[in-house]
This record gives sequence, C-alpha cells and structure tokens, in this order.
Amino acid sequence: MSGRSELPGLRGLPPLDLELSPHSGFTREHWVAVADRLLLALRPYFSPGRARIELPGQVSSSGRDSDGLEGFARSFLLVGFRLAGEHGADENGFLDWYRAGLITGTDPRSPERWPRLDERDQAKVEAASIALVLELTRPWLWDTLSATEQANIVGWLEGAVGAWYPDNNWVWFQAVVETFLASVGGRFAAADIEHALAFHAACSRAGGWYADSATERAFDYYSGWAMQFYPLFWASQPGTAAFGAAELAPLWRAQLGDYLADYVHLIGGDGMPVLQGRSLIYRFAAAAPLWSGAIAGVDTVSPGLLRRSASGILRAFLDRGVPGDDGLLSLGITRPWPQMAQTYSGAGSPYWAAKGFSGLALPADHPVWTAVEEPLPVERGDVRRVLRAPGWLLSGTAADGVVRLVNHGTDHEVEGTQNADPPLYARLGYSTVTVPPLGMAAVAHPVDQLATVLDASGAPAHRAGFQPLELADDGVAAIGSSRARAHWVEFEPGARDHGSGYAGRVTVGPEVAVSSAVRGAWEVRAVRVLGEPGAARAVRIAGWPIEPGAERGIRSALMPLLGAGDARTEVVAVAGRSPLADLVEVQQLTAPGTESLVVAAVGLGAELGESPQVTETEAGLRITWPDGALSELAVP
Repeated sequence: MSGRSELPGLRGLPPLDLELSPHSGFTREHWVAVADRLLLALRPYFSPGRARIELPGQVSSSGRDSDGLEGFARSFLLVGFRLAGEHGADENGFLDWYRAGLITGTDPRSPERWPRLDERDQAKVEAASIALVLELTRPWLWDTLSATEQANIVGWLEGAVGAWYPDNNWVWFQAVVETFLASVGGRFAAADIEHALAFHAACSRAGGWYADSATERAFDYYSGWAMQFYPLFWASQPGTAAFGAAELAPLWRAQLGDYLADYVHLIGGDGMPVLQGRSLIYRFAAAAPLWSGAIAGVDTVSPGLLRRSASGILRAFLDRGVPGDDGLLSLGITRPWPQMAQTYSGAGSPYWAAKGFSGLALPADHPVWTAVEEPLPVERGDVRRVLRAPGWLLSGTAADGVVRLVNHGTDHEVEGTQNADPPLYARLGYSTVTVPPLGMAAVAHPVDQLATVLDASGAPAHRAGFQPLELADDGVAAIGSSRARAHWVEFEPGARDHGSGYAGRVTVGPEVAVSSAVRGAWEVRAVRVLGEPGAARAVRIAGWPIEPGAERGIRSALMPLLGAGDARTEVVAVAGRSPLADLVEVQQLTAPGTESLVVAAVGLGAELGESPQVTETEAGLRITWPDGALSELAVP
C-alpha cells in the first residue's frame, strides 16, 4: 500500500510508502528528495566564486565572512553524505558547485577567501565539516584537484595544528581535521589527537551517555550529534590505528548502542524529539546518532526502529512547515524565531541540521533502508524509564504520543555553584510538546516547571548547582529527588541569554528538597524547605508552558494535594518568549510560608482524567494513581 499526504511539508515529495514504512511513510527516496530540496534552495545565495553562502537574516558575532563559510561548510556535509551513498553519482551537479567554492575559499589570494582558523574561532568548527566531507568523497573530489589546489586546502586546514580548542565537543573538530591532514601529507600534532581522546574518555558517563564537559552536568543533544558522531567516523579514517582506534572503536560502538536504547524513548509519537538543551535550531540533527548506530551496526536497536526514529524526526519538522516557503532553514524550531540564536549563531548556523542526513551515506541496499519500519517505544505502549546519566525520569503515553522528562540531574553546572538557571537545562520538566519561555526575562524570573521558594518581592529562587539524591523505579512509578541551595541572582545591565552559565551577584536562601514520582501523564511533586527560611517567604510549584488550544488538544494541570493551606493557584500568560507559540500559559501554585510540606500533581497530556491522590505517612507519601496503583515517595 502507498499513499500521499497533503501536508504542506510533503508537497513535491514521492508518494508515501506505507508497506516499507507503515509509521512515517518515508523511504530513502524521501530523504534524498528533502536533501536535494534544501541544497537547491541555497543556490541563489552563493557568492560569485561559490566560496560563501550568504543567507539573509541575522549576522553572528564572527561576522559575515565567517557566516558565509558556515553556510557553505554545513551544507557541504549534506553534499558529502549524498555523494558517498550514491558512489559519486551527482545528477544535480552539487559537486561542481562545491568544488569551485572549496578552491576559491582556500585560495589565499581570492577576494572570497575563507577566514583562517587563527582569525576566527568559528572557522575551527567549519574546518571539521570540510575535512569530513573530503574524506567521505575522496575519489570524486580530493583526488580530482590539482597539486596547487590541494596545497591551498592543506594550508588552510593546518591552522588547526597546535591551536587552542575549548574542552568540549570541539576537541573532535581538531582531531578530525588533523587526521585528514596526516592522511594527505600535511602537518599534524599527535598531541592534539591524544588530547581529544583523553578528554573524550573523561566525558563518558553511565549508559553510554556523554556530557559535553569533563566536569559539568552538560547533557543535551551534543551527546549524540557530536560526542557519539565524530569518534566512530574518526576511527574509520586512515592512520588512526596508531592512536588505538582498533581498540577504541568496539568500546565506542557498545556505548553508542547503550545510548540509543535510551535515545529512541526520547522521541514522541509524532516524531518530535524532547525539546531540551541548546542548539535546537539544528532540528534534524537529532537524527544523527540514529544513523551513526546504523553505520556502526549496533545491535541494541533494530534497523527498522532506527529508520522509524530518524524519519519521524524529519517528518515532525516537515509537517510543521520546516523549511519555510523559501526553502531555507531559519533560526528557530518550528518557525522563525531569531531569539533562539546564541551570539555565535548566524543565518547559516541551522544547516548543521545536515548531520541528521548522514544516513544517506549508506547505500540503498543497506538494512536500515530495506527493513520494514518498527514502531517507536511510545507507539507500542506507555513507557517509563530512568536515565541515570542525565538524571531524568522519562514517561511517555501511547494515547497522545507525548514524552516527558522530569529532571533531577542536569543543569549545565557543577554541584555547588550558584548561577542562574539556564532555561533549557535546569527546569524540572521538558517534553516533546513544550519549550520553556526563553530570553533574559525568563532567566531572571522563571515562570515554568518550578519547585522553589520566593523572596519578599515574589522573585523565584534558582536551583543551578543542585545535589541529585535519588533515581529509581519501584515498578509502579519512576522516583527522583534533589536538593538545592536556593539563591537569587542579580544581573549586570545588558546581560544576555547565552544558554548557560548566567552569573551575577547572589543572595543565598535555604535549602529546598524536591521529590518526584512519575507515572503516565502525571508527576507528584513534593517540596520541603530545609533549615532556616532566610529570605524565603513562600513556596512555588509551576507547571508546563502550554499554548492555549494547543495541537492535538494537549493540556496541562496543576492540582494542590497537601500542605497548600492558603495557597493560590493562577494561570500566568507569557507572551513573546516561546519559539513554539506567540502566547503560552503556565499554571502556578504559591503557598505562603515555608514550614509545611507542599505537594502537587503536575499533568501534561491529551487525556489527563483524575489526578493522583496522596496521604502523608511516617516514611513520606503514599500515592494512589488514577489507575489504582500505589507508590511510596520519601521526602528529604
């Protein structure tokens, strides 16, 4: 059986194939068609020498020259995956366009030359994409260049050798570039590659996860689209045996397999991944680790489920109007929203989405393309999972396809710090249908997914630097708890939302303990103030940020259960701060005083029904869930 959808994002694509892909309808032909559409839409924006893609819109802090390189290099990834999977076949002539740009951009005498790596740090990022594609397409591109052209490319890439790179996923940019240089007779520093390997090992965490830091609790999609993506590619490059690649690759493959066993649970029934962490403007890049699993041949997730997961992600954005009518990827998530940008983001930045097309490097007869799609975990039934490395309690409901995370482990900080909460990391909850309100107003005065105390002015305290306490599953519910030193942060004038690490003058308050029990669409959330209240004057619990009349009838609920006393519950409207909607509403419960235990039920879903009920016991709380199941929740 095959069919065609009339959704705008699918117009012009091949008919849906519901025999091979009964859930998404997408096959390799659809991925190729979307890739070609994205690449062809860029052609009007090439510079005369084709070295830069000069897109309209925001200019990054690195400047227009760097942004032009970024647009070229990131879309070049897409060309590389297409050519590798087609063994060099190129009916649209992409190779000619990008070969010309590569030659022009690396010619030091060209007026369109690319910024050197010692001139712009951003060039260090883009150089890795250039090197990766040169390796993938070596027979059809590198081997066709003249000696002078090759020397110019080598000279540009050699800016990586011995250069400073921050200790995060960037170390892999240096390793990939220098390994390619070594393979073509260029300069390289073994110490740079050895440092990347050592740092990578220091970022390894339980369950195959990677933090984007050796010390911080920095868990987001970089675990998959960077820290899991580059190592196995690097290990396949010539010359890596000298650095132990043959021994490391099986370890990395096993870690990737464990990670993907968690990862497929983070995708909603409509294909949307959980919206958490910075760089969400990369959208389809969330599919990258799934294709890495197919390329590596992991055995924890079947080829049919890998493709279902990746195709679901692609369709989720196509169905929501991405790319736009002009064929371009904008700064935003489901719609243009320039406030999503960090200072380093320019109009070409979203094209790191190309990483999500890396499966096109696999030929059409690979099992990931020929296997029949299998349903996502949340399509098979309700799911509940404890993700230990990031400290998340996951719950997905099959009836509405919503996946939720309750966060007791991630804040992009080190335990004991007292910075402001980064909205995309330190909130108590994230889901496939919500995004926290963003911007400095949301940083200074958070409104959603709270379990905290208020000072006399009504300002909520932050929790960044909190102490994780418990993560478990009792067979009925997922259980988690954490403890934070409440603190209020006063910002310097002109402070800007950069995604993490908001520092300012701090006022310290009491410790606040938070415990959660999660089952289905509901979380029971308990808050207790420990020790002297200090500046704290009230307790606040806040729920999910939901667009009024949201898609699929998704709604939220916040029900006081215990200790609320004279609490007031209100709905707060937040305008202009969500990349998903012009207006979102958040339910908040505010209980005056700080002595009592405050407990509420927080729900998100299409069919919430009755809320859980609780009774206080000597050990903590006894929870009766709507289906009659019972749980015990200890509260510090």
